[in-house]
Amino acid sequence: MKILLLTQGSRGDVQPFVALGKGLQAAGHTVTLCTVARFERFVTEHGLHYAYMNDEIISILDTPEGSRLIEQVGRGGLATWLRTIAKTVSKMRPLYRQMLDEAWNAAYEADAIVYHLRIMGGYDIAERLGIPAFMGAPLPLYVPTAAFPSVIFPRLPLGGWYNRLTHRLTILLGKVSLHSITSQWRQETLGLAKRSLFADDMVRTNGQPVPVLLSISPHVLPPPSDWPDHFVETGYWFLDAHNDWQPPTDLIAFLNAGPPPIYIGFGSMPSPNPQEKGQLILEALRRTGQRAIVAQGWGGFRVNTLPESVFGIESVPHSWLFPNVSAVVHHGGAGTTAAGLRAGKPAVICPFFGDQPFWGRRVYELGVGPQPIPQQKLTADRLALAMKQATTDAAMQQRASRLGEQIRAENGIRRAVAYIEQHVRREVV
Repeated sequence: MKILLLTQGSRGDVQPFVALGKGLQAAGHTVTLCTVARFERFVTEHGLHYAYMNDEIISILDTPEGSRLIEQVGRGGLATWLRTIAKTVSKMRPLYRQMLDEAWNAAYEADAIVYHLRIMGGYDIAERLGIPAFMGAPLPLYVPTAAFPSVIFPRLPLGGWYNRLTHRLTILLGKVSLHSITSQWRQETLGLAKRSLFADDMVRTNGQPVPVLLSISPHVLPPPSDWPDHFVETGYWFLDAHNDWQPPTDLIAFLNAGPPPIYIGFGSMPSPNPQEKGQLILEALRRTGQRAIVAQGWGGFRVNTLPESVFGIESVPHSWLFPNVSAVVHHGGAGTTAAGLRAGKPAVICPFFGDQPFWGRRVYELGVGPQPIPQQKLTADRLALAMKQATTDAAMQQRASRLGEQIRAENGIRRAVAYIEQHVRREVV
């Protein structure tokens, strides 16, 4: 079976799909991964076929203007988020249309498609080709429930009706911003009938639901009782380091020179003042007396001169590094959260925006990390107190260790592959 995987965004959006692609390929399928051009080598290094998608939108977010947009979203809450999305979409409409065409070009001869929830057109391409489609989701964004609100809405004590409403509004807001683009493309490129703005994209034209594969551990987010059967929590899709990957000798020497250090990294989140944030982090470490490994290659923070107790890295596989640290300080991205929990380490989450506050709350509610510290409230005092709790609270460390054992006992990729194969067989029959 020829399977097309569609995803775009940061490495955290691409890496789980590479992991799934390797699992599908090991099961005997031919896999093509269509994603932004900056990850072509990453895809091919893992033995998958690569299909081109431009990365102009991601490049714009890497600019100083993009950093300011992210900072505004983090400080302004939902209303600012909505305004920023509207402003960004209006500027980038031609790029979105180009990405739709590139996804369609990659779909030639595909027998099934798995598309990231962020990918426009995944459903439409599958409808045009008459093939099975699956949404792959690293967060419960398209999965309405009364148990908790959508990840982009505040948590309010209003009950299940409010929670369900926030999910419906999230889906509608996501469609409103891009509906005119996708609708026109559906008609002009795919030759399909126009779909109403209020049509349920999770139900195909034949009346069958689109399966949603949630790459989340049920130990981290127990499935609510009101999720239907086609919302499946498979467990995380982990991509372990290459067997031939070797850590730098100076990193090994640093790890061996003292007690396990804290890891600090904010992923691909840019900052308008990375030097100032870098000094804040160093001051928090000074107050705790902790050794640390800091990942500062993406611009979230920058420190020009590191003390001997702090080791700087650009990129190291989390699957290798996290088991060797005492705690993980990060932004709360779904992938980094999963990697830290799998390693059995307490997490200090300092979210920027989006789903990051949601994962920060989950970590706190599970008792495997302190209360999250939003980036706009991040100070040296708060960070130092949180790091001290994460590294000295024995009960928290035990809970984190136990959760790590449970996650390591899962095999999310195997379950996802089995579900895809079974579903395709049913549709073909």
